Amino acid sequence: MTRLIATLILFNAVAFAQLTADQKIADFQSLSALYAKQYAPYEWKRTLFGFDLLETKSWLDRVRATKDDLEFYDLQVEYVASLNDTHDSFSLPSDFVASLGMTVDIYDGKVLIDNITRSRLPVATYPFVVGDELVSVDGKPVEDLLKEFAKYSPQSNPRSARRQTAARLVFRPQSRMPFASRLGTAAMIVVKRDNGNLESYTIPWLKTGTPVFVGPVPSPKTAATARAAESSEAPPDYMQTLLELQHSGVSDDTGVLNYGSRTPIFALPSGFVQRQGTRATDFFYSGTYQSDGLRIGYIRIPNYSPPVQATAVLDFEAEIAFFEANTDGLVVDEMRNTGGLLCFGENIAARLIPYPFHATGFAYRATWTRVNSFWNNLNSARAQRADQWIIDLYEFLYNDVSKSYMEQRGLTGPLPICTPSLDRQPAADNTGKIIAYSKPVVMVIDEFSTSTADSVPSMFQDAKRGPLFGYRTNGAGGTNTGFPAGAWSEGFAGMTLGLQVRKAPVATPEFPTSAFIETIGVRPDIENDYMTRDNLLQGGRPFVAAFTAAIVEQIKKSK
Repeated sequence: MTRLIATLILFNAVAFAQLTADQKIADFQSLSALYAKQYAPYEWKRTLFGFDLLETKSWLDRVRATKDDLEFYDLQVEYVASLNDTHDSFSLPSDFVASLGMTVDIYDGKVLIDNITRSRLPVATYPFVVGDELVSVDGKPVEDLLKEFAKYSPQSNPRSARRQTAARLVFRPQSRMPFASRLGTAAMIVVKRDNGNLESYTIPWLKTGTPVFVGPVPSPKTAATARAAESSEAPPDYMQTLLELQHSGVSDDTGVLNYGSRTPIFALPSGFVQRQGTRATDFFYSGTYQSDGLRIGYIRIPNYSPPVQATAVLDFEAEIAFFEANTDGLVVDEMRNTGGLLCFGENIAARLIPYPFHATGFAYRATWTRVNSFWNNLNSARAQRADQWIIDLYEFLYNDVSKSYMEQRGLTGPLPICTPSLDRQPAADNTGKIIAYSKPVVMVIDEFSTSTADSVPSMFQDAKRGPLFGYRTNGAGGTNTGFPAGAWSEGFAGMTLGLQVRKAPVATPEFPTSAFIETIGVRPDIENDYMTRDNLLQGGRPFVAAFTAAIVEQIKKSK
């Protein structure tokens, strides 16, 4: 018993120790070096925002001034957030979350409640409803909190960032918000009701998970270990590098309703006949409805990370075949899409565009590690008699990246990553017959159409396939991965490795003319904002009516 007590005393003494100043400096330098070496949009972000990630003196001064581990973590979060990059954030190895049992978002410029968990917030005690405005939390006006919390929601699109920041007011994961574990037992909120009355409520924080603790020595576990877990059926070794390059997606922990969800955010018209989305195994949500005497097809793509890519492609083909035979036009919904596999996105595009088109290219940071990786994988693919297209692609990548490296260029030119060429053909069956949808199409997008869901609309628009409807996409225009960031603090850094490059440069009011999708996003041909109170309270019916009118117009034009 004496030994047990001594052990507990020792544990408690260690448990409240903090990282030393030298350990913090070492970890911050490790983090900044990681971005200096690997981050593809360095020059692009410096041009757009004037933020130079290589200028670290003032940051190191602030590191030295931090009083504890959480304050140091918070500074690392702020450093990476300064890139304004959806794919890039600093996160902690923590599963601790505090939530208030509701979600909020920005509609018509105001932070409105858009979902309430009544099992936690019964109407008898908390009579506020969806559509009421959140005015303050713990005495701080919402607008002040949006500014204070902005660093916890880095996004390439400022509107996406503001919306995700709003979600953090009532849903606080410590992995992104280091001080979440210091919240009190309850929050005092002020709500403005529809009649204009201001009402105050005290809501207990629901806390789950374990708050982060690192201390002066490294823990034997790392966040990277769990995140790197893959299927037990590993692909051939030579495919690992390609698979890393082909990923462009984010997690769905934003607190934004239906982000990455199979179910659409809006209610479909009465008379909608659902086809896919009724079974747990369905990846897509699809069906048909009537408008103005025409039969409209609808299919939602929730993300580009299906459990089995080959199965999802076949399911999409089956729906396209049905729509080709049984509809006059098609609505493709990729709102609130978290992205994922870039080549799956290209395969979807090839089934929507019935003629040759230009695929998204990728400009990569040329490092010696990358050159060596392509060379080794090329030889491995040859030795293992991989498909010829894989060998050709690796040969192309090796030649271009090694040339860029030897010429000391920061980025390569736009490279293909799914086939040896950026010139893509429409999908065809084994007889050579084109199976892509040939009738009018409208694609619906918004500011949370992210990563691969930026890339697909750009190919669709560049091919002049049909109008994009909705709002500017997220602008998470790169391929991404993650790295452990700091041996002492065990953080995790998201990293943009390559930049998506469109067929031709695009001019926008806010940014320099560029073919990059990063930050710029993809702009709709028909702008329509879902984020209004009318849409919130009416299940999106005004929005649905508007995109239905758009596809009806396209059908009539085609006849």
